[in-house]
Amino acid sequence: MTSSSGQFDFSHWLLRLVAYIIDGIILGVVAGIIWWIITVFAVLSGAFDFFLWGWLGFSFVWGIIQVVYFAILEVYWGASIGKRLIGLQVQLTNSGRVPMDKAFIRNISKILWPLLILDWLIGVVAPGVDRHQKYTDRLAGTTVVSARQAFSSFSPPPPSSPPPPPPPS
Repeated sequence: MTSSSGQFDFSHWLLRLVAYIIDGIILGVVAGIIWWIITVFAVLSGAFDFFLWGWLGFSFVWGIIQVVYFAILEVYWGASIGKRLIGLQVQLTNSGRVPMDKAFIRNISKILWPLLILDWLIGVVAPGVDRHQKYTDRLAGTTVVSARQAFSSFSPPPPSSPPPPPPPS
């Protein structure tokens, strides 16, 4: 499903950002635990020069975790946890499921935050035919579409039919 209108779809990109922030919180906890374990082992082994490269190492660990997280969930679920909560889904531009190689390509920019910002900026400033694609989505042949209304799984379903009348007494 592609959007060929000439207008910028602010709500779509805002929903993607909110989904990314949700995923970032989840991944921040995981990356923090992994980084803490690595740091403890470094200190115990006497590798104090480890701290000189600490933030670079953390950024790299964070990036690897993001690429793996997003690629795996998009292949098996069609969306990350954040995208599912927001009501977005990743699919091929022909509406098919995303295979692992395409999921990896569309997420490779997440390995370093400057690449991700550049990826989003190119997608927003120089949109292609589908205005819902960041640059790596174009390379992978993927797009992000609305699967349902955001947070709809948290509201009760509408009644399918009115309840039957009470029996006569």
